[in-house]
Amino acid sequence: MRPTFIIRKTSSVFAALVLLAGVAAADSVEDFYKGLNVTLIIGYSAGGGYDVYARLLSRYFGKHIPGNPTIVPQQMEGAGSLRSANYIFSAAPKTGSVLGTFSRSIGISPLLEKASFDSRKFTWLGSITDDNTVCLTWNTSPIKTWADFIIKPSKFGGEGPGADPDIWAEVYKHVFGAQDQLVTGYPGTNDIVLAMQRGEVDGLCGISWSTINAAHPDWMPNHLVNILVQAAISKTDEIPGVPRATDLATDPEQLQILKVLMASQGMARPFVAPPDIPADRKAALIAAFDATMADADFLAEAHRLAFDVRPVTGATIDKLLADAYATPKDVLAKTIKAIANE
Repeated sequence: MRPTFIIRKTSSVFAALVLLAGVAAADSVEDFYKGLNVTLIIGYSAGGGYDVYARLLSRYFGKHIPGNPTIVPQQMEGAGSLRSANYIFSAAPKTGSVLGTFSRSIGISPLLEKASFDSRKFTWLGSITDDNTVCLTWNTSPIKTWADFIIKPSKFGGEGPGADPDIWAEVYKHVFGAQDQLVTGYPGTNDIVLAMQRGEVDGLCGISWSTINAAHPDWMPNHLVNILVQAAISKTDEIPGVPRATDLATDPEQLQILKVLMASQGMARPFVAPPDIPADRKAALIAAFDATMADADFLAEAHRLAFDVRPVTGATIDKLLADAYATPKDVLAKTIKAIANE
């Protein structure tokens, strides 16, 4: 009987220790975040789509993280948000105290030789929505339709390698033969919009339909812009007459290139933490992001601001990237050639 008693006692003690360890781990997340200011790096200048979505998230995200930290947005624009992505991946503290958002195209940028990191290693928290990327011009531009875009010379604003406006302007030029010239180096979409309105460029490709609805709700009712083409997995109901890029493809090679680039449409407003943050904080941040997407106050403000909310989980983004990284090298080579700034 005595040996049995010892085994049972040891088992009970072990179980108690496991339970206490779990409680301590849970407490450590709350203790870490309690009273903390968490920096949310925004890879673009103020006023653009990524900025306004990030600031919306920052107002609600903290209350779903154990310890309820304050989320502090901070601009870090440059190179089409590649600067911020490099910082978050390599230099930011790997503690869970720094988060970030950047171009949806950053996920596939390493495949296109525009980034040196492995984007699969980011801690992907999720995306507020998937999206439709459009190419548009200002109403004073002579480029008013897809047909005009193909045959008439034009100038389109860009931000830097790996940014949506640069990628899509080059794709339409090299894949479809559009006569556009890329004028790159603008800090963000909002800056390109101002340049477009001043007549410095005809327009921009790679602007989100959600950005138009949220930041420029007067554009469509007042006929201030011309929508030339949309790049999306499925067409936007609000612009059914605008052709979809994949529908314009006339051969398999064009479709292969577009398929690679379409992966980014599934992560339109992505949020990340650096790689290799502690597992318990990673789990807490992912759970907090998912909870924020269901937060009634968050959803009410998003609705009031006309922001799209179609949440994409971190796990879904992980899968999208895994599939993209499995793309054959010959297809990637063709895609790289298609987006080259020449």
